Amino acid sequence: MSDVSDLKGINGVLLFLKGAAMGAADVVPGVSGGTIAFITGIYERLLNAVKTLHPMSLAIWLKEGFAAFWKAIDGYFLLLLFSGILVSILSLAKVIHYALDHHPIAIWSFFFGLVLASIAYLVRQIPRWHWYEVIALAMGAIIAITISMLRPAELPAQWWMMFFAGFVAICAMILPGISGSFILLLMGMYRVVIEALNNLDLLLLVSFAVGCVVGLLSFSHLLSYFLKRYFSVMLALLTGFLLGSLNVLWPWKEVIESTVNRHGELIPLVQANVLPADYTQIYNEPAYLVTAIMTASVGFLIVFLLERLGKQ
Repeated sequence: MSDVSDLKGINGVLLFLKGAAMGAADVVPGVSGGTIAFITGIYERLLNAVKTLHPMSLAIWLKEGFAAFWKAIDGYFLLLLFSGILVSILSLAKVIHYALDHHPIAIWSFFFGLVLASIAYLVRQIPRWHWYEVIALAMGAIIAITISMLRPAELPAQWWMMFFAGFVAICAMILPGISGSFILLLMGMYRVVIEALNNLDLLLLVSFAVGCVVGLLSFSHLLSYFLKRYFSVMLALLTGFLLGSLNVLWPWKEVIESTVNRHGELIPLVQANVLPADYTQIYNEPAYLVTAIMTASVGFLIVFLLERLGKQ
């Protein structure tokens, strides 16, 4: 059952801002909104709230009224959080898209620092380390690195594919360390979703949203089950996901192979991480090392502040 009193006033504003931070993270390939939820201390409450969205909740509405239903699903919490997510996604899609195109090293460095600090945070939350936690950590890292090395596909921009993309992406988004946006990138649907947001293509957006809802309702139960029964192992696995995602976020990359997509744009197919000095030599461009260090430090500091905020 929900407690509305803890979401009044400044707490409600802070929850909205946490949702906005999750939305901003979900827009960027390589960063997970689930990570933001975890380090701000709302991850477990989010899973529990989403789990209550089932037919039995509707039965409460019919028998006891809307107020009882709203309390049972922690409705005020979900409303504030998802309002922040939605506002952030709609407002930041163009900004982040522009920043990734024009200032990629600074943006990727920022998120590299953010995820690096998140790893340190998650490691501290694991109550004990046994051999199975170590194996789970390694498995998570291997899975994330393997996903990051897959080639992007080119799937049709149809409503049914948007539904499928939403279903798969939302499952990744609520996992700390697995980026739903990066999954969309691998499917070749990331730019399709961004363009649908920018152009307000209602058919594609509604199809994507319905896929997200179906995926969220089904996957949240499974994830919550494993977190309750195998907390340390699952936390180690999620930490491994984050560790492996650093491969995607490394700011300096050499494009090994590229292709032209359906819009006539050149997109990378295969990239390799390189050192800043090698980047300068390959592209005859500055590596912006000082800028990268500064933005990574800002990302690291934000996680520290979010952690303090989550404790409060």
